[in-house]
Amino acid sequence: MTADPLAPLDLAFWNLESAGHPMHLAALGVFSAGSPSAAAHAVDLLAARAAAVPGLRMRIRDTWQPLGLRRSLSALRRSLPAPGEPLTAALGRPLTSVVRGSLAFGGAAREPDPGFDPLDHVRLHTPVADFHATAGELMGRPLERTRPPWEAHVLPEEGGARFAVLFKFHHALADGLRALTLAAALMDPMDLPAPRPRPAPPPRGLLPDVRDVPGLVRDALSDAGRALDIGAAVARSTLDMRSSPALTCAPSGTRRTAGAVVDLDEVHRIRKSAGGTVNDVTIAVVAGALRRWLDERGDGSEGVAPRALIPVSRRRPRTAHPQGNRLSGYVIRLPVDEKDPVTRLTRVRTAMDRNKEAGPHRGAGAVALLAEHVPPLGHRLGGPLLGQAARLWFDVLVTSVPLPGFGLKLGGDPLGAVFPLAPLAPGHSLAIAVSTYRGSVHYGLVADGAAVPDLDRLARALTEEVTTLAAVCDH
Repeated sequence: MTADPLAPLDLAFWNLESAGHPMHLAALGVFSAGSPSAAAHAVDLLAARAAAVPGLRMRIRDTWQPLGLRRSLSALRRSLPAPGEPLTAALGRPLTSVVRGSLAFGGAAREPDPGFDPLDHVRLHTPVADFHATAGELMGRPLERTRPPWEAHVLPEEGGARFAVLFKFHHALADGLRALTLAAALMDPMDLPAPRPRPAPPPRGLLPDVRDVPGLVRDALSDAGRALDIGAAVARSTLDMRSSPALTCAPSGTRRTAGAVVDLDEVHRIRKSAGGTVNDVTIAVVAGALRRWLDERGDGSEGVAPRALIPVSRRRPRTAHPQGNRLSGYVIRLPVDEKDPVTRLTRVRTAMDRNKEAGPHRGAGAVALLAEHVPPLGHRLGGPLLGQAARLWFDVLVTSVPLPGFGLKLGGDPLGAVFPLAPLAPGHSLAIAVSTYRGSVHYGLVADGAAVPDLDRLARALTEEVTTLAAVCDH
């Protein structure tokens, strides 16, 4: 398998990382332990299965050296017509090696790790009293960048009734859907229909077909207009900023995690009564929980309407590239300052409807799309600056990570709960991820450990907000 240059957004995530802000996403899965040796057995299974998953053998290698350029020039010379050869024959040759080599300079590429050992990535810990306390410590540790950037930490619980597995994947290796696919490949096999093969991409020639030129020009103009629109939307979003000091912080390099579980049936009752989608309800619950939390800790919620980044996947089943991030997003104001819970939900629903109508290619949330128009060297040089600018773009991340509707097992032990955990952007103190699994909604919270010592209180506020909203909607 040859090296595969990172897609632009993957490269952006790779270069955004710093020692104080690791760019990995994670999931904390909690399993019932069928025997005292269940955790140790899970380690053996994870290591054995990881060896058979090609995506987990891929490391990311920086490509500063000009070797790619030399190969590109060599490939370009080989693609030129030989003496006496018709020009049309040369134009039909693919340009893959030329493009890959030239674009790789200053970027990074995935390639198989010849020294891959799954035991470098799967680790058994001593029994722990609190899964989230240990997960917080592990979330603060960057992944080793010289090896395939993922880890699986198996955490036995004191008493032996349960164990947890913390899966960590660098965002350059996988987005939420891709991480789910990789983690699911390590679970017990299930009898599922085989996926249909993805269609092969059409062959690409050295030069575009002249019939495609008008379309290419229109696309270029559209991209330029989109970039201007996104830039203007980001600028507008910084006006009249009404965030809270509790959502910003100087980085401490530490992490804390917490989780909350609410009944999906209650969420559906709220949705049916007040309107909107399940996602609208879960976001409105975040707004209400932030209000409770800010008031109780003494920061106050009056006038607070932080900008929430709501990532939107552009991945399409069976047609999207199997690797690489395919993300855009929406930015909305969370109505933390609104007293009435139903009105909060209405305001969230209205904001989300407005974003959906505009689509994921416009507005302040679509900044990720601009990564596709930045050369690799630009990502390398501008990544640190872009990371520092995240605070100007949004105040808190609220992301939804889809999970399968069927139950998962590891070594025959059922997965009872799973908490998605998102990376924390520089200058931010909090990130919230949401997943629905087996009749429950799971909130996973990640915070700067020094800035948010009371993260458990915010987790409780999420469950209290669902109870309050359901009670109001029932009357």
